[in-house]
Amino acid sequence: MRTIGAPRLCACLALAVAVALAGCADNALKLAPQSPSNPWAPAATSESALLPARAPDASPGSGQADFSVPSNPAAALLAPPPQLVEGRTYELPALIDIAARNNPQTRLAWEEARQAALAVGMTEATFLPTITATVIGGAQQVETQLPGGPAGNASYTSTIDGVVPALVLEWLLFDFGQRRANVDAARHNSFAANISFNGMHQQVIYDVAVAYYRYGATLEQERAARQALANSQLIEDAADSRYGRGIGTSVEVAQARQQVAQSNLRVVEAQGARRDAYQTLLAAMGVSPMTKIGIGDVAARKLPRSIGEPTEQLIMSALARRPDVLAAYSRMKATEAGIRAAEAEFRPKVYLSGIAASDQVGFAVSGFPGVGQQSTSAGVLVGVALPIYSGGLQRAQVEQAKSLSRSAEATFTQTQDAAAREIVIASDTLRTALAAYVAATELTIAAEVTYDAAFQSYRSGVGTITDATAADSGLLDARQSLSDAHAAALVAASTLAFALGNLTSQDAPSRTSGP
Repeated sequence: MRTIGAPRLCACLALAVAVALAGCADNALKLAPQSPSNPWAPAATSESALLPARAPDASPGSGQADFSVPSNPAAALLAPPPQLVEGRTYELPALIDIAARNNPQTRLAWEEARQAALAVGMTEATFLPTITATVIGGAQQVETQLPGGPAGNASYTSTIDGVVPALVLEWLLFDFGQRRANVDAARHNSFAANISFNGMHQQVIYDVAVAYYRYGATLEQERAARQALANSQLIEDAADSRYGRGIGTSVEVAQARQQVAQSNLRVVEAQGARRDAYQTLLAAMGVSPMTKIGIGDVAARKLPRSIGEPTEQLIMSALARRPDVLAAYSRMKATEAGIRAAEAEFRPKVYLSGIAASDQVGFAVSGFPGVGQQSTSAGVLVGVALPIYSGGLQRAQVEQAKSLSRSAEATFTQTQDAAAREIVIASDTLRTALAAYVAATELTIAAEVTYDAAFQSYRSGVGTITDATAADSGLLDARQSLSDAHAAALVAASTLAFALGNLTSQDAPSRTSGP
């Protein structure tokens, strides 16, 4: 009579356990919310998700659903602020240097460039052979019952074991240029990533410069608002003096106090705008919003000279060094190499394979001496693989590669057009901003004369308080318009330099302004 041996019994038990555990996978649903309307709460224990789920505890409190999430202190750790010199006032070049070292966008672009470079190395590695070492070993024991033994328990056991180490070499010798096309595509993509890395630094320089100029405008607007408040207080003092001498009215005093309150509101609004612009500057630099840094003033920065319309030669020269245009061109070339790689799939491949192996096998039967055998083997094979039929897959891959190439070409053309349009628009914007600054300067001069005349007339008893307060408000508007126009001209000059691809260093924004 045959009985089930121990190895077979173990296999049956393993199969039974696997079947039992297969029915426990749906218990993992307890990790998700119980219904669309009930909040999710983390499990109180770390028990396995395969165990049967327990009924959730009733929510304490008023019975309202609480959709709060558990806090994680590790997620609240902010990046440390940059190393700053206490008491130092940082001008634009220094701020750009801090941004280049701390902005996450530059680190992200750097990692993408490194990944693209590694992709080149991986594709070039396909020209080299691969050598793999493998070891296969095992043992098997079989117990066989013998008929006719005492009480039917006679049996014998046979055991066989073996170890086979092997060394395998595989080398693709010739593939009609498919690997070379893949290397070309990887190199073009790596070049595009490197160009984009420098382009990201140019973008950071531009963003910091724009935020810096706009922050400077808010400083000027706050100064103008404070000066307007001081002027309003002078008007109030004059109204009180006239009223005390019996030549003014209570209406004039009320109007003067209203003007002071209005001017004070303008100061508060200017302070809020300055704080917002400060945070915008920190965000452009990529540093913590808790950073405290002294910012230089831009009021004395001269504006660039007037420029003419951009010529075709200027636009072509700019397109030849624009990072986005060059990156799009490299990506287009990469897709062209992808077409060659896809077409090479139709061609045969010649490969070389080699193997060196040694095997050692032992066989033993209970009650008899064991026997063993050891041997070695080696071989070299040269093969050719020729694709014959794939259900149209390879042809579809070629068409897909051609479609990707056409898309990349269209993207390149679109990038070219957009870049040329940006140059023309930036040039027009700069001319408009310079003209607006000239007009705002004349307006401010006229408003100052008007205010001085209106205030002196009112204080001497000739003019009215309405003229004085109106002149005060007009002067504030003119000064704030002047600061806006000054900042807009600086921003427009930086925008044109960025569109031309000239913002290549931390000192570049300073060179865009006048001498």
